[in-house]
Amino acid sequence: MLEYVSQLKVTQLTELSVSSAGMRLVKRMVGNPPMSIAQLMEATGVTRTAVTEQLGELMGGGFVERRLERLPGRGRPHHLYTATHAALLLLFPGAQQLVVPAMWTAIEEAGGEPLTRRVMIRVAHQLARHYRNRIRGRSPRKRLEQISAVLREEGALVETVVEDGRLVLRKRSCPFISMLDDKRAVCCIDEEMLSAVVGQPVRRIAYRHEGDPCCSFELANGRR
Repeated sequence: MLEYVSQLKVTQLTELSVSSAGMRLVKRMVGNPPMSIAQLMEATGVTRTAVTEQLGELMGGGFVERRLERLPGRGRPHHLYTATHAALLLLFPGAQQLVVPAMWTAIEEAGGEPLTRRVMIRVAHQLARHYRNRIRGRSPRKRLEQISAVLREEGALVETVVEDGRLVLRKRSCPFISMLDDKRAVCCIDEEMLSAVVGQPVRRIAYRHEGDPCCSFELANGRR
């Protein structure tokens, strides 16, 4: 599951912003064999230019893939387009708001708070393994700066700032918002993941859910 999710940009999982014209193409392609531009023109009743523009945007967002098909004999090769797994999220963007919290509730009912905590920590360390190979800094401070840059590359709204001589990582977007419950158990994933990547404890110093503009983190004990 993590391998599948890691192939998608964060923006694809959170914003899922596609025009109505793009959605018409997605709905035609999802669950159907790869289609040519001519087939999509016939199915939607729009011009080649319009279809081409929408396909370009959808491919840029990771919702559509293109492959070249060579016809038998001397026929001219042409491109075929198919919807990706990410496109399925476009059809039911609100599903996470229902299914994910239900999963966490089921875990808690099955094993109580200790099991929920163990699951969260394992998720955090799976994420840390995903990011750790891309971090080359030797000092915890440098690694905190680098994980911030990596998250930004994936589309997250993250930056590091210096406040009173301390390096603070500010996360203005949250990939776990659909998992949030009354106990905020999922909030431990950030701290655990950052600590594992940085190589020393990272603590949260500001909480979006307590009225702060965003969640912020710093190296624990002021160590660098």
